[in-house]
Parts: sequence; C-alpha cells; structure tokens
Amino acid sequence: MSLACVYSRARVGLESPLVTVEVHLANGLPAFHIVGLPEASVKESKDRVRSAIINCGYEFPAKRITINLAPADLPKEGGRFDLPIAVGILAASEQLPQVDLTQYEFAGELALSGELRAIIGEIPMAMSCCESARTLVLPQQNSEQASWVKQAKIHAVEHLSQLYPHFARQHPLPLVAEQKIEQFECINELDISDVIGQPLAKRALEIAASGNHNLLFIGPPGTGKTMLASRLAGILPKMTEAEALEAASIQSISNQSINANSWLTRPFRAPHHTASSAALVGGGSQPKPGEISLAHNGVLFLDELPEFERKVLDVLREPMESGEVTISRAMHKQCFPARFQLIAAMNPSPTGFYNDNRSTPEQVLRYLNRLSGPFLDRIDIQIEVARLPRGTWATETDQNETSEQVQQRVQACRSRQLARQGKANAFLGTSELKSYCHLSIDDNEFLELAVEKLGLSTRAHHKILKIARTLADMSGSENILHEHLTEALSYRAMDRLLRHLTASVAV
Repeated sequence: MSLACVYSRARVGLESPLVTVEVHLANGLPAFHIVGLPEASVKESKDRVRSAIINCGYEFPAKRITINLAPADLPKEGGRFDLPIAVGILAASEQLPQVDLTQYEFAGELALSGELRAIIGEIPMAMSCCESARTLVLPQQNSEQASWVKQAKIHAVEHLSQLYPHFARQHPLPLVAEQKIEQFECINELDISDVIGQPLAKRALEIAASGNHNLLFIGPPGTGKTMLASRLAGILPKMTEAEALEAASIQSISNQSINANSWLTRPFRAPHHTASSAALVGGGSQPKPGEISLAHNGVLFLDELPEFERKVLDVLREPMESGEVTISRAMHKQCFPARFQLIAAMNPSPTGFYNDNRSTPEQVLRYLNRLSGPFLDRIDIQIEVARLPRGTWATETDQNETSEQVQQRVQACRSRQLARQGKANAFLGTSELKSYCHLSIDDNEFLELAVEKLGLSTRAHHKILKIARTLADMSGSENILHEHLTEALSYRAMDRLLRHLTASVAV
C-alpha cells in the first residue's frame, strides 16, 4: 500500500494532544513534503529521516512523499516526529511487516545513523498514551521517566533497525517494567538539626509546613534565614504519586534533568533577585513554565526579597491565590499549575541591621516600601529571626530534632486537615472558614479588636484564622482556643515594623 497512518503526540504546555502522521507515496518526480503547520525543527526532519532509513539498510522510496501532521491547525515543534515519520515511510513502502500500527504511538529524534535521541515531555506523553490504551515506543533515554506513569505500556528503542525484528516477532521488544513508587526513597541532604538555636524560627517553619502557609523571615545577616528556608522542603509531608508525577511532568517539558533517586523530593526553587517576570511566571512565543510552576507542589524561596523588582513580585499575587498561572499570547494561551509554598527572607533595613545609625527611618521605610501591601498581605507568617544570644554555641547540644522527626509531626497534622476538610488549612475558602475556624464570642471580639488596632485587611484576618486552625491541629485540639489565636497574631512582624517606622517618620 502507498498510504500509512502512524500515531504520535505534540507538546502543548502540559498537554500531549494526539497527532496522526499520514504518509502517502505517489508516482512522479522524487520529492519530500511535510504539511500540517510544522516548525523549522520538524521541517528539517526530512534530512534526518532520509539518512537514518538509508543507514539502517532500508531503501528510501524514490517517489513523491507527502507527510501530513493532523490536525493541521496544531503547531508541531521538536524532533519527536522523526521516528513516526520514518515508521510511516517504511510501512507505506511495505518494508515493515504488516501490523496494526494503530495500537502504537511513536516519538523520538533520529540521528543520521538511525540511533534514537531523547525528547522532552515524555511523562505527559506517557500519561496521555496510557489513557488511550496504546503502547508507547520511546527512545531508551526517556523510558525510565515514562515508566513512572502507572499502567503505561512502553517499549524502549535504541535504534531504528530494532523495529523490523519486533514487528516480525523475531526479537520482540520487552515492555519496560513499571516503576513502583515504593521503590524510591525521598532523599533530603539538608537537615533542620544543622540549625543552631532559633527555636522560634523553627516553630514558625513547622507551622508553615503543617498548614502550607507562606512564610517571611526578617532579620539581620548571618542569623540563619537562608539555612532555615532551605530546610523547609525536608519537613513537608511526602508527596503522593499524583503530586510527584505533576511535578515531574513540568520538569520534563522544561527540559530539566530528573534524577530517579530524588524525583519524590519536593521541588525547591530559589531564583536570583535579578530574575524577570517572565522567568518567574513563564513566557516566550511558545509559552513555557517559569519558576513558580517548576516549584509546583514544592517550595519557592525568594532570598533578599526587597532586592526583587516590585513589579516582578506583584506578578506572584494572582498565582499565590489561584494556584495556577495563565500565559496568553496572540496565537497561544497556556495554563500551568503553580501551587507553590512561598518562603522569603529579607533584612530589616538597607544596611542589614535595625539600629546601626547608618540609615534614617525614612531610608528604611523607603527600602521596605519596595514590597507592596497586597503582596505582603498574601504572606501568612511574618517572623523576626534575631541574632543568637551570647553563649548559644557553648550550650548547644547534639540533641536537636532531625527533619525526619519534625516531618512525622507535620504529616500527622496534615492528615488531620485532609480527613476533616480534604485540603491544607492555607487553602480554606471564605465559606469554609465559618465551618472549620469557629471562634467563641469572646475570642471573635478579641480578634476583631486586634485586627482593627493593627489596621489589618480582611485577607490578613482570614490568614490569622487559618494559622490559628493549624496551631489547634498541631496541639490536637478540636477547636481554636485563645492561646492559638494570640500566637497566630504574634506572627505579624512586618506589620509591627512598618507601623513603628511610619510613626517615627511622622514624628
């Protein structure tokens, strides 16, 4: 026959839409045309495919070859269509045994020798292929990551010449063994026991981990802010298989290396303060995920927070609320998940210290005003990290709690929340606060008075309730008590600092 149809998949954000590769061989002058909105990298595949077919000992048809990548209105990019195009040409020219190619999906970039090179986005492709109940044929380098998808049928191929013996049932390719999540360990080399002192900051870190709250450390240089922040991922609850696959999918389409020994470890992203808005939220003519999406189901750490441009920080406001980011272009619109936990660190003044007589209150206030009020409003916990008192090093023992011990408490607390409401406390909606964050009449009046005196917004009011709910869960209390409320109110260090500076400047 002179017509063959082979299935493959394109890459559109986190989606892998089906692409039908139609190959037609016609009489006439030899020619090779690819239609169906191919980009430059796809158009160049004709030379790679021709050389690969010839170098594998097959005959390249001296006919008019037309390749149609359907649907025609879907942009196609990358070298992933090399393998399905080659298979289609060989099938149409009857150089492959007659098999039902509709039971397979192919993807892979061909070298001139016929070897297969890795592609990006293998995990979303394997998930979509599994839903279609087809067998996926992938390069060997992509097979391990793709096998993390439960119940996916995958054949790993190293060379184009392996396909004929497989379809002829001479040397069938074995299915790649499914990788069970139990086979992997969550590796974390940074332990919270390394942090000397700072019991209040460690307490805030555990609260943030227990309820998935955003956290801001304020303190002079050298107090351990960065060290504490880098330990947050190690005390968060372990990722479920679905969460791990979501995070790995984003890394795979971003061409990020994925280590099989640490893919269950929660992502920890720490962009430099010179990062642009596009670097954080994503962008490009073909929209790609940014740092906040790469931190999905993990931690986004912003060190030296006021050094970021204000407009860069403000683009985080919407994703912090919605848990996703939508990137719109003239021809494309992509939505990427971005449910990250923000942890930030900053100095209290441009010189780094509170009272060193090197900056006036006006200069300090100008420095802190680089952070907009609406952005700070979205940070649940704001805590001061003080310098270690004299004698801390001499009295410090080796009995500090390890990250594993803290993680067990965090996991137990998070389990209470999931059993009660199906989500972490930080994600409670306004209507859910009435059901799960009920206060007594006296406590409700106390909170309203405190919010009025501190000049807090309604959003900050809700966040205090969520923190108090987390504190109650940590203590095993069914209801929010007065001590939980007062402790939650104490985690508003930035509000106190700004109010103090504003009063000083006014005087």
